[in-house]
Amino acid sequence: MGSTRSRRLTAVLSGAAAVLAVGGGLSAAGAQEPDPPALHSQVAPSVRAKVSSMTLEQKVGQLFVTYAYGPGADTPHPQNRAEFGVDTPAQVVQRYHLGGLIHFTWTDSLHEPRQLAELSNGVQRAAVDSGAGIPLLISTDQEQGQVTRIGEPVTQLPGNMALGAGRSPQGAELSARITGEELRAMGLNQNFAPSGDVNVNPANPVIGVRSFSSDPRLAAELSAAAVRGYQAPGAAGVSAATKHFPGHGDTNQDSHTSLPVIEHTREQWERLDAPPFREAIAAGTDAIMSAHIVVPELDDSGEPSTLSPTVLGGMLRDELGYRGVIVTDSLQMDGVRSAHPDAEIPVLALRAGADQLLMPQNLQVAIDGVLGAVRSGELTEDRIDASVERILEMKRERGVLDDPFVDPANVDRVVGSAEHREQAQRITDRSTTLLRNDANELPLRDPGPVLVTGAGDEAATALAERVKARGAEATALPTGTAPTPQQIGQAVDRARGGTAVVLTNAAWNETNASQRDLVRELHRSGARVIAVAVRDPYDAAYVEEVPTWLATYSDKPVAMESLARVLFGEQAPVGRLPVPVPDPASPGAERFPFGHGLSW
Repeated sequence: MGSTRSRRLTAVLSGAAAVLAVGGGLSAAGAQEPDPPALHSQVAPSVRAKVSSMTLEQKVGQLFVTYAYGPGADTPHPQNRAEFGVDTPAQVVQRYHLGGLIHFTWTDSLHEPRQLAELSNGVQRAAVDSGAGIPLLISTDQEQGQVTRIGEPVTQLPGNMALGAGRSPQGAELSARITGEELRAMGLNQNFAPSGDVNVNPANPVIGVRSFSSDPRLAAELSAAAVRGYQAPGAAGVSAATKHFPGHGDTNQDSHTSLPVIEHTREQWERLDAPPFREAIAAGTDAIMSAHIVVPELDDSGEPSTLSPTVLGGMLRDELGYRGVIVTDSLQMDGVRSAHPDAEIPVLALRAGADQLLMPQNLQVAIDGVLGAVRSGELTEDRIDASVERILEMKRERGVLDDPFVDPANVDRVVGSAEHREQAQRITDRSTTLLRNDANELPLRDPGPVLVTGAGDEAATALAERVKARGAEATALPTGTAPTPQQIGQAVDRARGGTAVVLTNAAWNETNASQRDLVRELHRSGARVIAVAVRDPYDAAYVEEVPTWLATYSDKPVAMESLARVLFGEQAPVGRLPVPVPDPASPGAERFPFGHGLSW
């Protein structure tokens, strides 16, 4: 796994870990020490000159990435006035000298590709025509699969765990390249992806299928491939941000709503969590995102990793030798806000070693907190300069400083192109995994009427359409993630009389237990049930009596097309489990091992 260069780097860093101090750039007294000289040798003279010409307020603004509301740069939105004291996205950029913007559906920013390109150009114009004249990093979380911020007509892909099932570094790189090319065409130049977390805990509520695998070697190989794809040379590349350091894969809590504690020892961290980050660094990832988690064996202070000098400054900077941008996860999440006031959080993150400060709860309070810390001497201006240099160097490397604008007329040629869709389908076709075929139900031959039911309106409807396209009679009956007894009864009634039932399932945790009731009741009705785990594959261990199980790791239409091809024997299933599926009836045992996958 990995290149000779990356293997040498891993060996060197592992040996260095025993002798390097883990102070995160802070002395025992808490004073800020200079950044390592190696940083400055990587910064272009033009970047250093630009930073030296900026005011303190302009420098501090560059550290922050936040959202603004509205579909156009000059479109007033009441929520901008409520949160930022101005009316339009352009005014938000100008007032706070922002370094970056991040887009979401809930900010009313993501309507369609051409609109997004025009929004990007508008906010870039606002940035370059004001203050220090520095273009923005414009970002989103387009991980694909479960976390997909921009939908159709943008090319949709099945996400990381499906790529893990496909076992193809080339597929992972191409998936990221397609995503990056389309983002860049719409004016976005930074993607908060890939997730390098190694999902070793099936109960993980926040990572799951966002992870490539439970195997650190596979996760590392595909993480590095994704970094190379996102950061493809030329105008097509976007900055990758590998996340969530030091590793969010072994938790049963969600850091959006709590502060998870991971009990990995240092040895376990080295073996399980570190490899994807080591390989992403070797691949040149522009950024690494921190996790709001506590790992007592790595840092016993009780601080989340985002605020830990030991984790960010010591482990990531000193031990792993990382010299790129460290970006925090959202500073609005409960995992980082539980112990400190909002004005202190960005200061603590900077002292820990972070550079980009993502989505503070109150932007003005956060900026004032950093400015106050510099004026009081808690932070030095040199410390601020070091982060701004990293951020501007990343912008320079991706061509953002030279040419931040895009041609809206080019969007339709790139976004959702026929070539990208064909490539996405070929990538996805490698992922469908056949876990059980005990009754030899597959492939389907003369299936008769087919009922497609279960979780996911989009999945059920998309699959039914694809069954119809193959000449079979098909009905879609979505029942949601928590079907009621009435919905279960309706599905059973529809399934009587020998109907084949394809059931899309997402019942990996106890909150979705009624989906298991749906599977069991359909089986008891005498229907021929083909159950499909359309999210986490762990579902397949819970209803043992159903003899036919598949896993797609995604409910996107592209995954449903691949599933239909397998169901009707147009292609053999070639996906292999990228995680083991535990047996819920026998703790410690596996119902389906890592690498399992049937074919014909």
